[in-house]
Amino acid sequence: MADTSALVSKLSSLGLKDSPVEHAAVENNEQWAEALATASGLPSNYVLTKTLVFKPKQPKSEPIAPIVVVIKETTTASSKAIGTELKLKDLRLANEDVLKDVFQTARGSVSPFALGQVPQEHIGNVRVVIDKALLTGDAQIAFHPLNSSQTVFVDSAALKAYIASVEGLQHVVEMDFTAEPAAAPVPKPAAKPAAKKSSAAAKTEDTAGLNKLGIQTPKSVDFSEWYTEVVLKSELLSRYDVSGCYIVRPRAYFVWQQIQEFFDAGIKGMGVKNCYFPMFVSSQVLEREKDHIEGFAPEVAWVTRAGSKELNEPLAIRPTSETVMYPYFGDWIRSHRDLPLRLNQWCSVVRWEFKNPQPFLRTREFLWQEGHCAYFGKEQAMRETLEVLTLYRRVYEELLAVPVIEGEKSEKEKFAGGVTTTTVEGFIPDTGRGIQGGTSHYLGQNFSKMFNVVVEDPASEAGADRAKLYVHQASWGLSTRTIGVMVMLHSDDKGLVLPPRVAETQVIIVPCGVNAKTTSEQRAAINDACLSVEARLRIVGVRAEADLRDDKTPAFKFNHWELRGVPIRIEIGPKDLESHIVTTIRRDTGARDAVQTDALETTVPLMMVTMQAEMLARARKIMDERVKIVLEWADFVPALNSKCLALIPWCEREVCEEQIKKRSTRDVMADEPENEREPSMGAKSLCLPYKQPENPPIVPGQTKCIQCGEDAKRYALFGRSY
Repeated sequence: MADTSALVSKLSSLGLKDSPVEHAAVENNEQWAEALATASGLPSNYVLTKTLVFKPKQPKSEPIAPIVVVIKETTTASSKAIGTELKLKDLRLANEDVLKDVFQTARGSVSPFALGQVPQEHIGNVRVVIDKALLTGDAQIAFHPLNSSQTVFVDSAALKAYIASVEGLQHVVEMDFTAEPAAAPVPKPAAKPAAKKSSAAAKTEDTAGLNKLGIQTPKSVDFSEWYTEVVLKSELLSRYDVSGCYIVRPRAYFVWQQIQEFFDAGIKGMGVKNCYFPMFVSSQVLEREKDHIEGFAPEVAWVTRAGSKELNEPLAIRPTSETVMYPYFGDWIRSHRDLPLRLNQWCSVVRWEFKNPQPFLRTREFLWQEGHCAYFGKEQAMRETLEVLTLYRRVYEELLAVPVIEGEKSEKEKFAGGVTTTTVEGFIPDTGRGIQGGTSHYLGQNFSKMFNVVVEDPASEAGADRAKLYVHQASWGLSTRTIGVMVMLHSDDKGLVLPPRVAETQVIIVPCGVNAKTTSEQRAAINDACLSVEARLRIVGVRAEADLRDDKTPAFKFNHWELRGVPIRIEIGPKDLESHIVTTIRRDTGARDAVQTDALETTVPLMMVTMQAEMLARARKIMDERVKIVLEWADFVPALNSKCLALIPWCEREVCEEQIKKRSTRDVMADEPENEREPSMGAKSLCLPYKQPENPPIVPGQTKCIQCGEDAKRYALFGRSY
């Protein structure tokens, strides 16, 4: 809880004369102005303000360097102009986690006074930009004193004195925003005499309310902000009070359960059994495989105390379970007859160290499954590795309608401690970036040697000195990242779009055509028809729901369920009852059809099958068009910049991969203009696809790597990625 009293005391010493004005909590300046309009004790002349927090483009390894912009309410803050002033690129509004972690505040309560709450390790990286228009004139300046239910009024001298008093703050700039065109004020509607609300008026009011509840950021303008809005407003996730952690709400958890059921049936059919290992790992065990754990070391969360007592030995919370499970494999496997040992667990893992969480894609705790199996020979272990990869492909394509490319990771990108990492790679066309969907690893004997998982060689002579053989192992994992990939690929500016197979509610039924002239008998008949359709569809296995809320208009309900991604909407009105038809609307295309009510049990399931198939086909067509075969280096970066992935003849050398990343990073391409909406990271190898291009084929000894000129071995898929 912010210490408002301490702030007010400090402001009083700087010239604040009056106590803060109390009012209802507000979320935006429009509500703020309304709240102050009914408050008392206000100065006769004051201006409202906006305090915006931006974040520049910077490497993930660098500390966050936020920019706090303090401007008049009527001033338009151009991120491009601010970036030019500060010599920074690609400024974007900071997310809630930055506000919470750095400024210890939340959206709606941000003000320059939050600078006093910034920890010392961050304050030196913060830049402050003050609107010069605030520092001229006699008007008092209104701010929230750390929460949005109070307002303080200070003069420009007190504002400057407060900012100057923030210890460690080094970068403060006064900027003239008058060169930037001010946004035209929104005209207020003319006052109308009070009248009874008509149905049309109620619909307009509902739609206006939805504009605030719906998606505010277009997908094409700011993909990251759009994505966050979709997952939160569609009720897939909710924020949690631990940064980087989210609450998985029922709509998202249902998707995960569908994936669980599908995949669990698949691996059980292969002979894999489920189990569960504790989440805690001793430091001694975790550090036994240093090469493996090195990649996870910065992300490991440690428990060091129980109550007030320090633990004798810190306990790690599992980032993955190879080092958790394999010591016990050595206890359980005594003979080749104990093989294969094939286990899977559904659990959560914790990976802590990162600065920019992204819902589903990069969170500190996430749900996943991890399989760990031991075999007598390499062929069996490798066969399982590929069988599981096929299951992962089917999860994406058959359940989520997401096309993927199967292949192997490069030596640089493979799993630490593994011999071969296989992968399914997705593609997000709106950003032109690849995304790893799931990985299945052949571990060889690396871990069995570390944890002494051995069996006696059945081919050797019996005796005390009978030869020992290390087992071959495989491991594989799939996480809730799958849901994020699905959302990014299919959803739109109206909100979530769900493939029917994973939608908790597949069909929503909405009564329509009800107005002030509708009799109670007619209203009841329409509602009864909706309930009848719901029951009939449920009998044939369709997850249907009737929305009979009488305090919401049909327009509100349409938008409500579109935002939440329900695949099919059925509308039923008075004329439909007379004609014995209903109207169906598909969420993905908006296509409307009239369906005879006596054919619903066959038509709706068929419609869902068609929708599922067409969603996959559309996505596959786009991906196929945007995976380009590139045979010359001169065409490589232009392909990336046109939001494509590149299939290139490649030598598969790690030093060459480093050069490709370096040469394709936008910052080193001096002759190319910067586009602030395109990613600047260099390309990395996504996979060596199993399905290799045949036109032209790789000719050993003749086809050359496009980057270094060495002999190419295979085509490799390169791209910018998540």
